[in-house]
Amino acid sequence: MDIQSLRLFVLAAETLNISAAGRTLGFAPAVASTRIAKLEHYVGAELLHRSTRKVSLSLEGQEFLPYAREMIAQEEAALAALGAGQAQIRGTLRFAAPSSFAQLYIAPLVPAFMEKYPELRLDLHLSDSQFDLIEGSYDLALRNSVLEDSSLTARKLADDERILCASHDYLKAYGTPQHPTELNTHRLIAFRNLEPIGLSKQDEDTAHFDPRKSKHCIILNDGLTQKRTTCAGAGISINSLWLVHEELANGSLQRVLPEYEVTDKPALWLIYPKSNVVSAKVRVFMDFLIEEIGQSKAWLVNES
Repeated sequence: MDIQSLRLFVLAAETLNISAAGRTLGFAPAVASTRIAKLEHYVGAELLHRSTRKVSLSLEGQEFLPYAREMIAQEEAALAALGAGQAQIRGTLRFAAPSSFAQLYIAPLVPAFMEKYPELRLDLHLSDSQFDLIEGSYDLALRNSVLEDSSLTARKLADDERILCASHDYLKAYGTPQHPTELNTHRLIAFRNLEPIGLSKQDEDTAHFDPRKSKHCIILNDGLTQKRTTCAGAGISINSLWLVHEELANGSLQRVLPEYEVTDKPALWLIYPKSNVVSAKVRVFMDFLIEEIGQSKAWLVNES
């Protein structure tokens, strides 16, 4: 099977534009269309639906796409093993990450990464809402959670310590809780569909941060909005230290129940679908993020 035709198909599936995908790979539009047609004849299925107005991925194309990516990755790994193909990292890397973390820590690094790998296209999907890595056809994703999906492989970027916090004005107006059971009487701020979070203290039973039991609760799905709402005095929220370390340092936020720890130990994970090989583009991006973010953990510098 022709690897260049597979590259063309993958790029066309990602951009939904055969001509543009062909130009990226140096093919004239007519040549690109012919290559896709030959690939479809070879596999015995229409991979891309074409009309005069648009291109869309067929059901067969959706099923074939991860295998096409796998075959390309296999070729890249084979060349790398022979010391070839290392100078040119190219293609499209589809990366998904929580918007809040990406804005603070990944976006500032993008220029340096693209300067290092100018032949690579970076397609970023940024959202604090939940997403499916496989269904979204992402090459790589960042998740700040406890990793449970057995169909995924992961590399740890950093620990993700979470803390309860509120503004000075809120605590002055409503009081500072001394035990997790008192949280039910407070105004809470939480993510949509947040499950109860266990809080533990040495020599004491586990309690919970459970916004669903509070009569006064703000529900949202964006981390930066949650932080700003908390700073404005709307209530108590649970946040990742990487998100609020500056506010803790300058006094905009104060820790609540600092002697209690979150019982689950989530982390920042770089995850990707299980595969026999990791493509060169995924490998270099993971290595870059771990070197620039994971090893420095900039948010720990000002930990309070």
